[in-house]
Amino acid sequence: MTRSRSSADAGPAVGHRPRRSLAAALLVGVALTGVVACGSSAGTTPVAQSTPATTPPPPPPPPPPVLWPLTGLESGPVDPHPALAVKVENSSDARPQTGLGAADLVWEQVVEGGIPRYVAVYHSNLPAQIGPIRSVRPMDPAIAAPLHGLFAFSGGQAGYVDAIAAAGMQVLSNDAGADGFFRTSDRPAPHNVHADPLLLLAQADPAHQAAPPPQFDLAATAEEASAVTAGTPATNLALTLSGVSRPQWTWSPPDARWLRTEGSTPAVGADGARLGATNVVVLRVDVLATAARDPAGNPVPETVLVGEGEALVATGGKTVAATWVKTGVGERVVLRGADGNPVRLAPGNTWVELVPNSGGAVAVS
Repeated sequence: MTRSRSSADAGPAVGHRPRRSLAAALLVGVALTGVVACGSSAGTTPVAQSTPATTPPPPPPPPPPVLWPLTGLESGPVDPHPALAVKVENSSDARPQTGLGAADLVWEQVVEGGIPRYVAVYHSNLPAQIGPIRSVRPMDPAIAAPLHGLFAFSGGQAGYVDAIAAAGMQVLSNDAGADGFFRTSDRPAPHNVHADPLLLLAQADPAHQAAPPPQFDLAATAEEASAVTAGTPATNLALTLSGVSRPQWTWSPPDARWLRTEGSTPAVGADGARLGATNVVVLRVDVLATAARDPAGNPVPETVLVGEGEALVATGGKTVAATWVKTGVGERVVLRGADGNPVRLAPGNTWVELVPNSGGAVAVS
């Protein structure tokens, strides 16, 4: 009889895997863990510790533009040089004038007989010549003294000439033999005195070498000028300075400036170019007769410029009412609006019209 095998003796049954002891399993697990750990350590690149990124400082702002003091237009770097004020005639015999359109500032005043005369101020532009040049009048020191520069004229009464010097200006008189003056042959005397501005400026003494300070408050741009931002639209200024002087200013959008007319005749320079201005400033002033007389017997008037009065400022096809104040001969004219704030002009050239309170008139349309 054959004896059957017990389950203890039987070999492994087909389809069953032998049991592994817990200890063996643990040993295998530890070994596998070590392999994985070693593989991970060997195949991984260490990550470098990052340094916080630094932002470079912003570049410094560009330097502010260098501006011409009398016009507020950009000049770039230029050698300092003084302003040159020149007494220019404006009778019918004097027109058209030479070099008048190059002036940064032009002041128009009434002299004897109601005839107008100019004080033209040059700094940013120098024409080849200026003329015709005439004599000084008693109101000229108050106009020119704030410039602290040179004043060129043909001559004048001794008291008027002395007043120019006393106001701090350097005197350049043709009658006194200053260099740079000459007479032209196209007109009779006294309407033919001209001057070379370079020769005039070359005579500046050490006390008159500095550039002039601004004469009016200027906006940074034309769009920021007070008349543009707060004024009333206008196309024409009709002025009466006297019975024989009635200039007009008409706004020209294509030219972006006011164009001048002498009565009904367009005002031009000797080169044929139309005379115009970025700003027209009208000051209402008292004009008093002095004891002096001209050769024709007319009393020599004096415009009173130290004090205050009404003003009108025209810029950019608009006008704004203002008050002018000048506290001393050597102080500049200050323009203030109804709110008491400064009235700012647009960058560019300016003509100042001294319209008498008595007998003068201003019409805006």
